[in-house]
Amino acid sequence: MWGSMERIGDDVDDSFLSVKARENKMNSKNICIIGGGSRAWAITFMKDLSLAPEASGRITLYDINAQSARNNVAVGTRIFERNNAAGKFEIVAEDNLDKALEGADLVIISIEPGATSCRYGDLVLPQEYGILQTVGDTTGPGGIFRARRALPLFFEFGRAVQKNCPHAWVINYTNPMTLCTGALYRAFPDIKALGCCHEVFHTQHYLAELVAQWFGVPTPDRREIHVDITGVNHFTFATKATWRGHDLMPGLREIAAHTSTFSDLTIKAQERIREEKWFDNDKLVALDLLRTTGALGAAGDRHLAEFVPWYRADEKELWKLGVVRTPYEWRVSQAAEKREKVFTDDDLMATPSDEEGVDIMRSLMGERTLRTNINVPNQGQVSYLKKGHIVESNGFISQDSIEPIMSSDPPLAVQSLVRHVADVQEMTLDAVWREDDELLFSAFILDPLVRLPLEKARELFGRMKEASALTY
Repeated sequence: MWGSMERIGDDVDDSFLSVKARENKMNSKNICIIGGGSRAWAITFMKDLSLAPEASGRITLYDINAQSARNNVAVGTRIFERNNAAGKFEIVAEDNLDKALEGADLVIISIEPGATSCRYGDLVLPQEYGILQTVGDTTGPGGIFRARRALPLFFEFGRAVQKNCPHAWVINYTNPMTLCTGALYRAFPDIKALGCCHEVFHTQHYLAELVAQWFGVPTPDRREIHVDITGVNHFTFATKATWRGHDLMPGLREIAAHTSTFSDLTIKAQERIREEKWFDNDKLVALDLLRTTGALGAAGDRHLAEFVPWYRADEKELWKLGVVRTPYEWRVSQAAEKREKVFTDDDLMATPSDEEGVDIMRSLMGERTLRTNINVPNQGQVSYLKKGHIVESNGFISQDSIEPIMSSDPPLAVQSLVRHVADVQEMTLDAVWREDDELLFSAFILDPLVRLPLEKARELFGRMKEASALTY
């Protein structure tokens, strides 16, 4: 499945395959969606799939909440009918994981590990100890305890894939992305899995807007922006960025060098809180990382800020950068709204989303070649991290193949920061695999955000073990 890491180039045009060849490769594919009861991601995937004229086959929805999966059968059927693709996919729900995976060609995993109430322990308890988390699902105390809930499920998924569809490709969307994808490989070393995240897409959109300003052209498609990325998911850095051969890094460094770039955004942050715009950001953390480390942060500010302690001395420091924390109470209310959502026909009309799940599927099935960011085991594409660790870099996806692209080495400051994060991730994965909470505590106290006296750290760890335990 793995090819050369030296390959560099653009997307291959679809015309190299005949229409008949494409049909043979794409038709009658069996897709299993683990987390198929989702009222957000699963719906988006099926809408995108309805726009792929050559795709057909069977979609099996599996969810720990079996009724949610059964409800989505009706919604999915309406999606294909509404978008003139009726009958192209048979959509079924399956309550048994083994039966859901049997004979699958592609497996999508997008789950919430546990009830939303589990996140009280992830988000609220650390705040009592002065640890501020903007997201709390990837790193920090919240990320570690979310991993403690999620990884046993992913060990189970990996073993079930090995048993029922060992040749299937698996795309994981669940956070913590690095650890969940690593858990699949820990359970089934020969699995063909990748993690897919859209944070780099947002960076490409930001750079596309700058291209329009700098060159006086219409805003280009984000796919025209090529970034050389390196790191681990949500703590990813761009060392190079180009558009049609134009180097964008000098312009970015000029922006980062201006003190006016970092004007106080406290008023703007407070407006975001009032308007519940939790996901908006101004790229100031990304640009400050460029200014201080020499490489542009290539994820959203709310993720980047969680990997280093100096942005979160207190909430006012976050507000100055325009960053706000997503509150636990909002997450609870959103989960309830999604469960109760009733879709109108207009809701189910498909327009291409910015997600790449269907494009990845088309590429793996041989219809095209796609160049994109991927989370896969390190085979040397990120030189400064351990082999086998799940890393984020660019890669080519083509028929039954992923070819990682060698990343440029970032400055030493970035390497040092990312290595520390990767070491904590590795300890976390080992601890959950061994069911060793003492080793997990070692990872916990070494996390960059946990700057507590040992006694206080043990107290928080114990409280989080109870409050963040897996429940539904």
